[in-house]
Amino acid sequence: MRIALSTARGLAHLHVSGKVVHGNIKASNVLLRPDQDACISDFGLNPLFGNSTPPSRVAGYRAPEVLETRKVTFKSDVYSFGVLLLELLTGKAPNQASLGEEGIDLPRWVQSVVREEWTAEVFDVELMRYHSIEEEMVQLLQIAMTCVSTVQDQRPSMQEVVRMIEEMNRVETDDGLRQSSDDPSKGSDGQTPPT
Repeated sequence: MRIALSTARGLAHLHVSGKVVHGNIKASNVLLRPDQDACISDFGLNPLFGNSTPPSRVAGYRAPEVLETRKVTFKSDVYSFGVLLLELLTGKAPNQASLGEEGIDLPRWVQSVVREEWTAEVFDVELMRYHSIEEEMVQLLQIAMTCVSTVQDQRPSMQEVVRMIEEMNRVETDDGLRQSSDDPSKGSDGQTPPT
């Protein structure tokens, strides 16, 4: 969740403070610091391309309207961020081909699996080893699906995305505090006292 939140904050900062549309949000443009905070790279280059998307941009991250108009917007950045979240949660690249096929449309694939109520099948098997984060993964999946809405007016702003992820974090922290204070075997600091 730290990677998702710090990426969302960075993108929201570009949108609000700099009024900059990134136009090329993808996994390879998210760099991780040693503390796992994310830094967004390759921003500020969009004006050089006249607010259109160069053909070299990765198609799997592009919003449907960008494919038609070749114009990137704040809302198309939100779509790309949603695809990035789906990639983090599923372990699949947005344009991953299997057995010589053309590749998958990651948002469409996730929607089809979730529609069949196989939500657990969506998540990367490596993430599923951590049962304590399953609820968090489902909440991030819901945020991602809102971001990849095919109707751009139905997508949240990046500020709203940050708020949703932070709210998840608050609830998780509150639950953790309640659990430690309710557990008589734990000390007041939440640690198991030495015996």
